[in-house]
Amino acid sequence: MNPPDSPHKIRRLNNPLFSEKLCLSPQMETQANHVDKIFEEGSTPAKFVRNYASYLSTLLEKMDARAVEKVIECFLAARERGNTLYFIGNGGSAATASHFANDLTIGTRGAHKPFKAVSLTDNVAVLTAVGNDSGYDQIFVQQLQALLAKGDVVIAISASGNSPSVLKGVEYANTRGGITVGITGFDGGLLAQSCAIRLHVDTPKGEYGPVEDMHLIFNHMIGNYLMRVVRHNA
Repeated sequence: MNPPDSPHKIRRLNNPLFSEKLCLSPQMETQANHVDKIFEEGSTPAKFVRNYASYLSTLLEKMDARAVEKVIECFLAARERGNTLYFIGNGGSAATASHFANDLTIGTRGAHKPFKAVSLTDNVAVLTAVGNDSGYDQIFVQQLQALLAKGDVVIAISASGNSPSVLKGVEYANTRGGITVGITGFDGGLLAQSCAIRLHVDTPKGEYGPVEDMHLIFNHMIGNYLMRVVRHNA
């Protein structure tokens, strides 16, 4: 067994994925990003991991702490009003939506004055019914038509900021007295232009991993702060 910092390289065999230079399709060639470069420069898994972590540190240093604070203030105000926080997203962002709702509703342990947080990504029957009958771009807006009240907050999570289902949900909330929060990556897409409050991770297009990592970090920063607010005021 080789020690962690061994110069021993993984055998590349004939797999083009492990050629000395990363092989990208013509479509991806124009979207080469930091993670691609880290892979090309890393001779071992350990080096790749260290460099990936270093890149995340760079993104954390660039984080807009005031933007995170605005989201926290928004959530606290909704709690005081008794409004609900609705989280929406697709793919990895759907998982983050579920995680976020869990950490706020259950993780804060605020039974006397709870954060009413719901992920609209969790009901498989609803998602498949709407997707099948009305189209996938309707999966969130039709749920919000049934649930959204004035003053409720819709938190839309999207790395690209251009997911049609997410954008339609935000558009509906904006016209029905909802407050919209966009958590985005890349260049922000249309979502960053559509939300009242924006929490953005500025990266080249295609960096889904680092962007989603940062979104989960935002989740834990916000959740941990609010947990302690609830505890302090109990």
